[in-house]
Amino acid sequence: MESSFLADIHTKVVHFPVALLATYSVIEIIGIMFRREFLSRTALLILCIAVVTAFFAVLTGNQAAANFAYWNDESSYLLNQHQNYATYLLWFSVCACAFRLYLIIKKRFAGYLKYSFILIASVILFLVIQTGLHGGDLVKKFGVGTDLYKIIEAE
Repeated sequence: MESSFLADIHTKVVHFPVALLATYSVIEIIGIMFRREFLSRTALLILCIAVVTAFFAVLTGNQAAANFAYWNDESSYLLNQHQNYATYLLWFSVCACAFRLYLIIKKRFAGYLKYSFILIASVILFLVIQTGLHGGDLVKKFGVGTDLYKIIEAE
C-alpha cells in the first residue's frame, strides 16, 4: 500500500522541484547580475524549499520505477538516464544550498563566490531540463506513471 501510494504521487510531487529549481535559477542569476539583494534572498529561500521537494520527487520516482513492470531495453535506458539526472540534480542542489547557506552565515557571499552562483544556477537549470525531458519521454513513449497498463491488463 505505502509503496503504491508513493509511486502514484510521483507525477504530482515532481512538478514542485521542477518549478522551484527553474525559478530559483532564473531569480538567482537576475539577482546577482542586477545586484538585487531582495532577489538574492528570495532565490535562497526558493532553493531551500526546492531541495526538500526534490528529495520527495526522487523518493517517489524510485518507487514508481520499481512498481512499473513493463521495462524493455529502450525504456530501461531512458529510466537510467532520468534517474541519473534526477540524482545529480538532487545532490548538486543540496550542495549548492549548503554552500550558499554557509556563505551567507559567514558573510562571504560576495565577489567571485557570489558570481560563481550564476554558473551553479545554470547547471541546476540544465539538470532540471534534462531530468524533465527524460521523465517526460518515459511517460509519453512508454506510459510510465499512467493507467495505460492497468487498462491493458483489465482487457
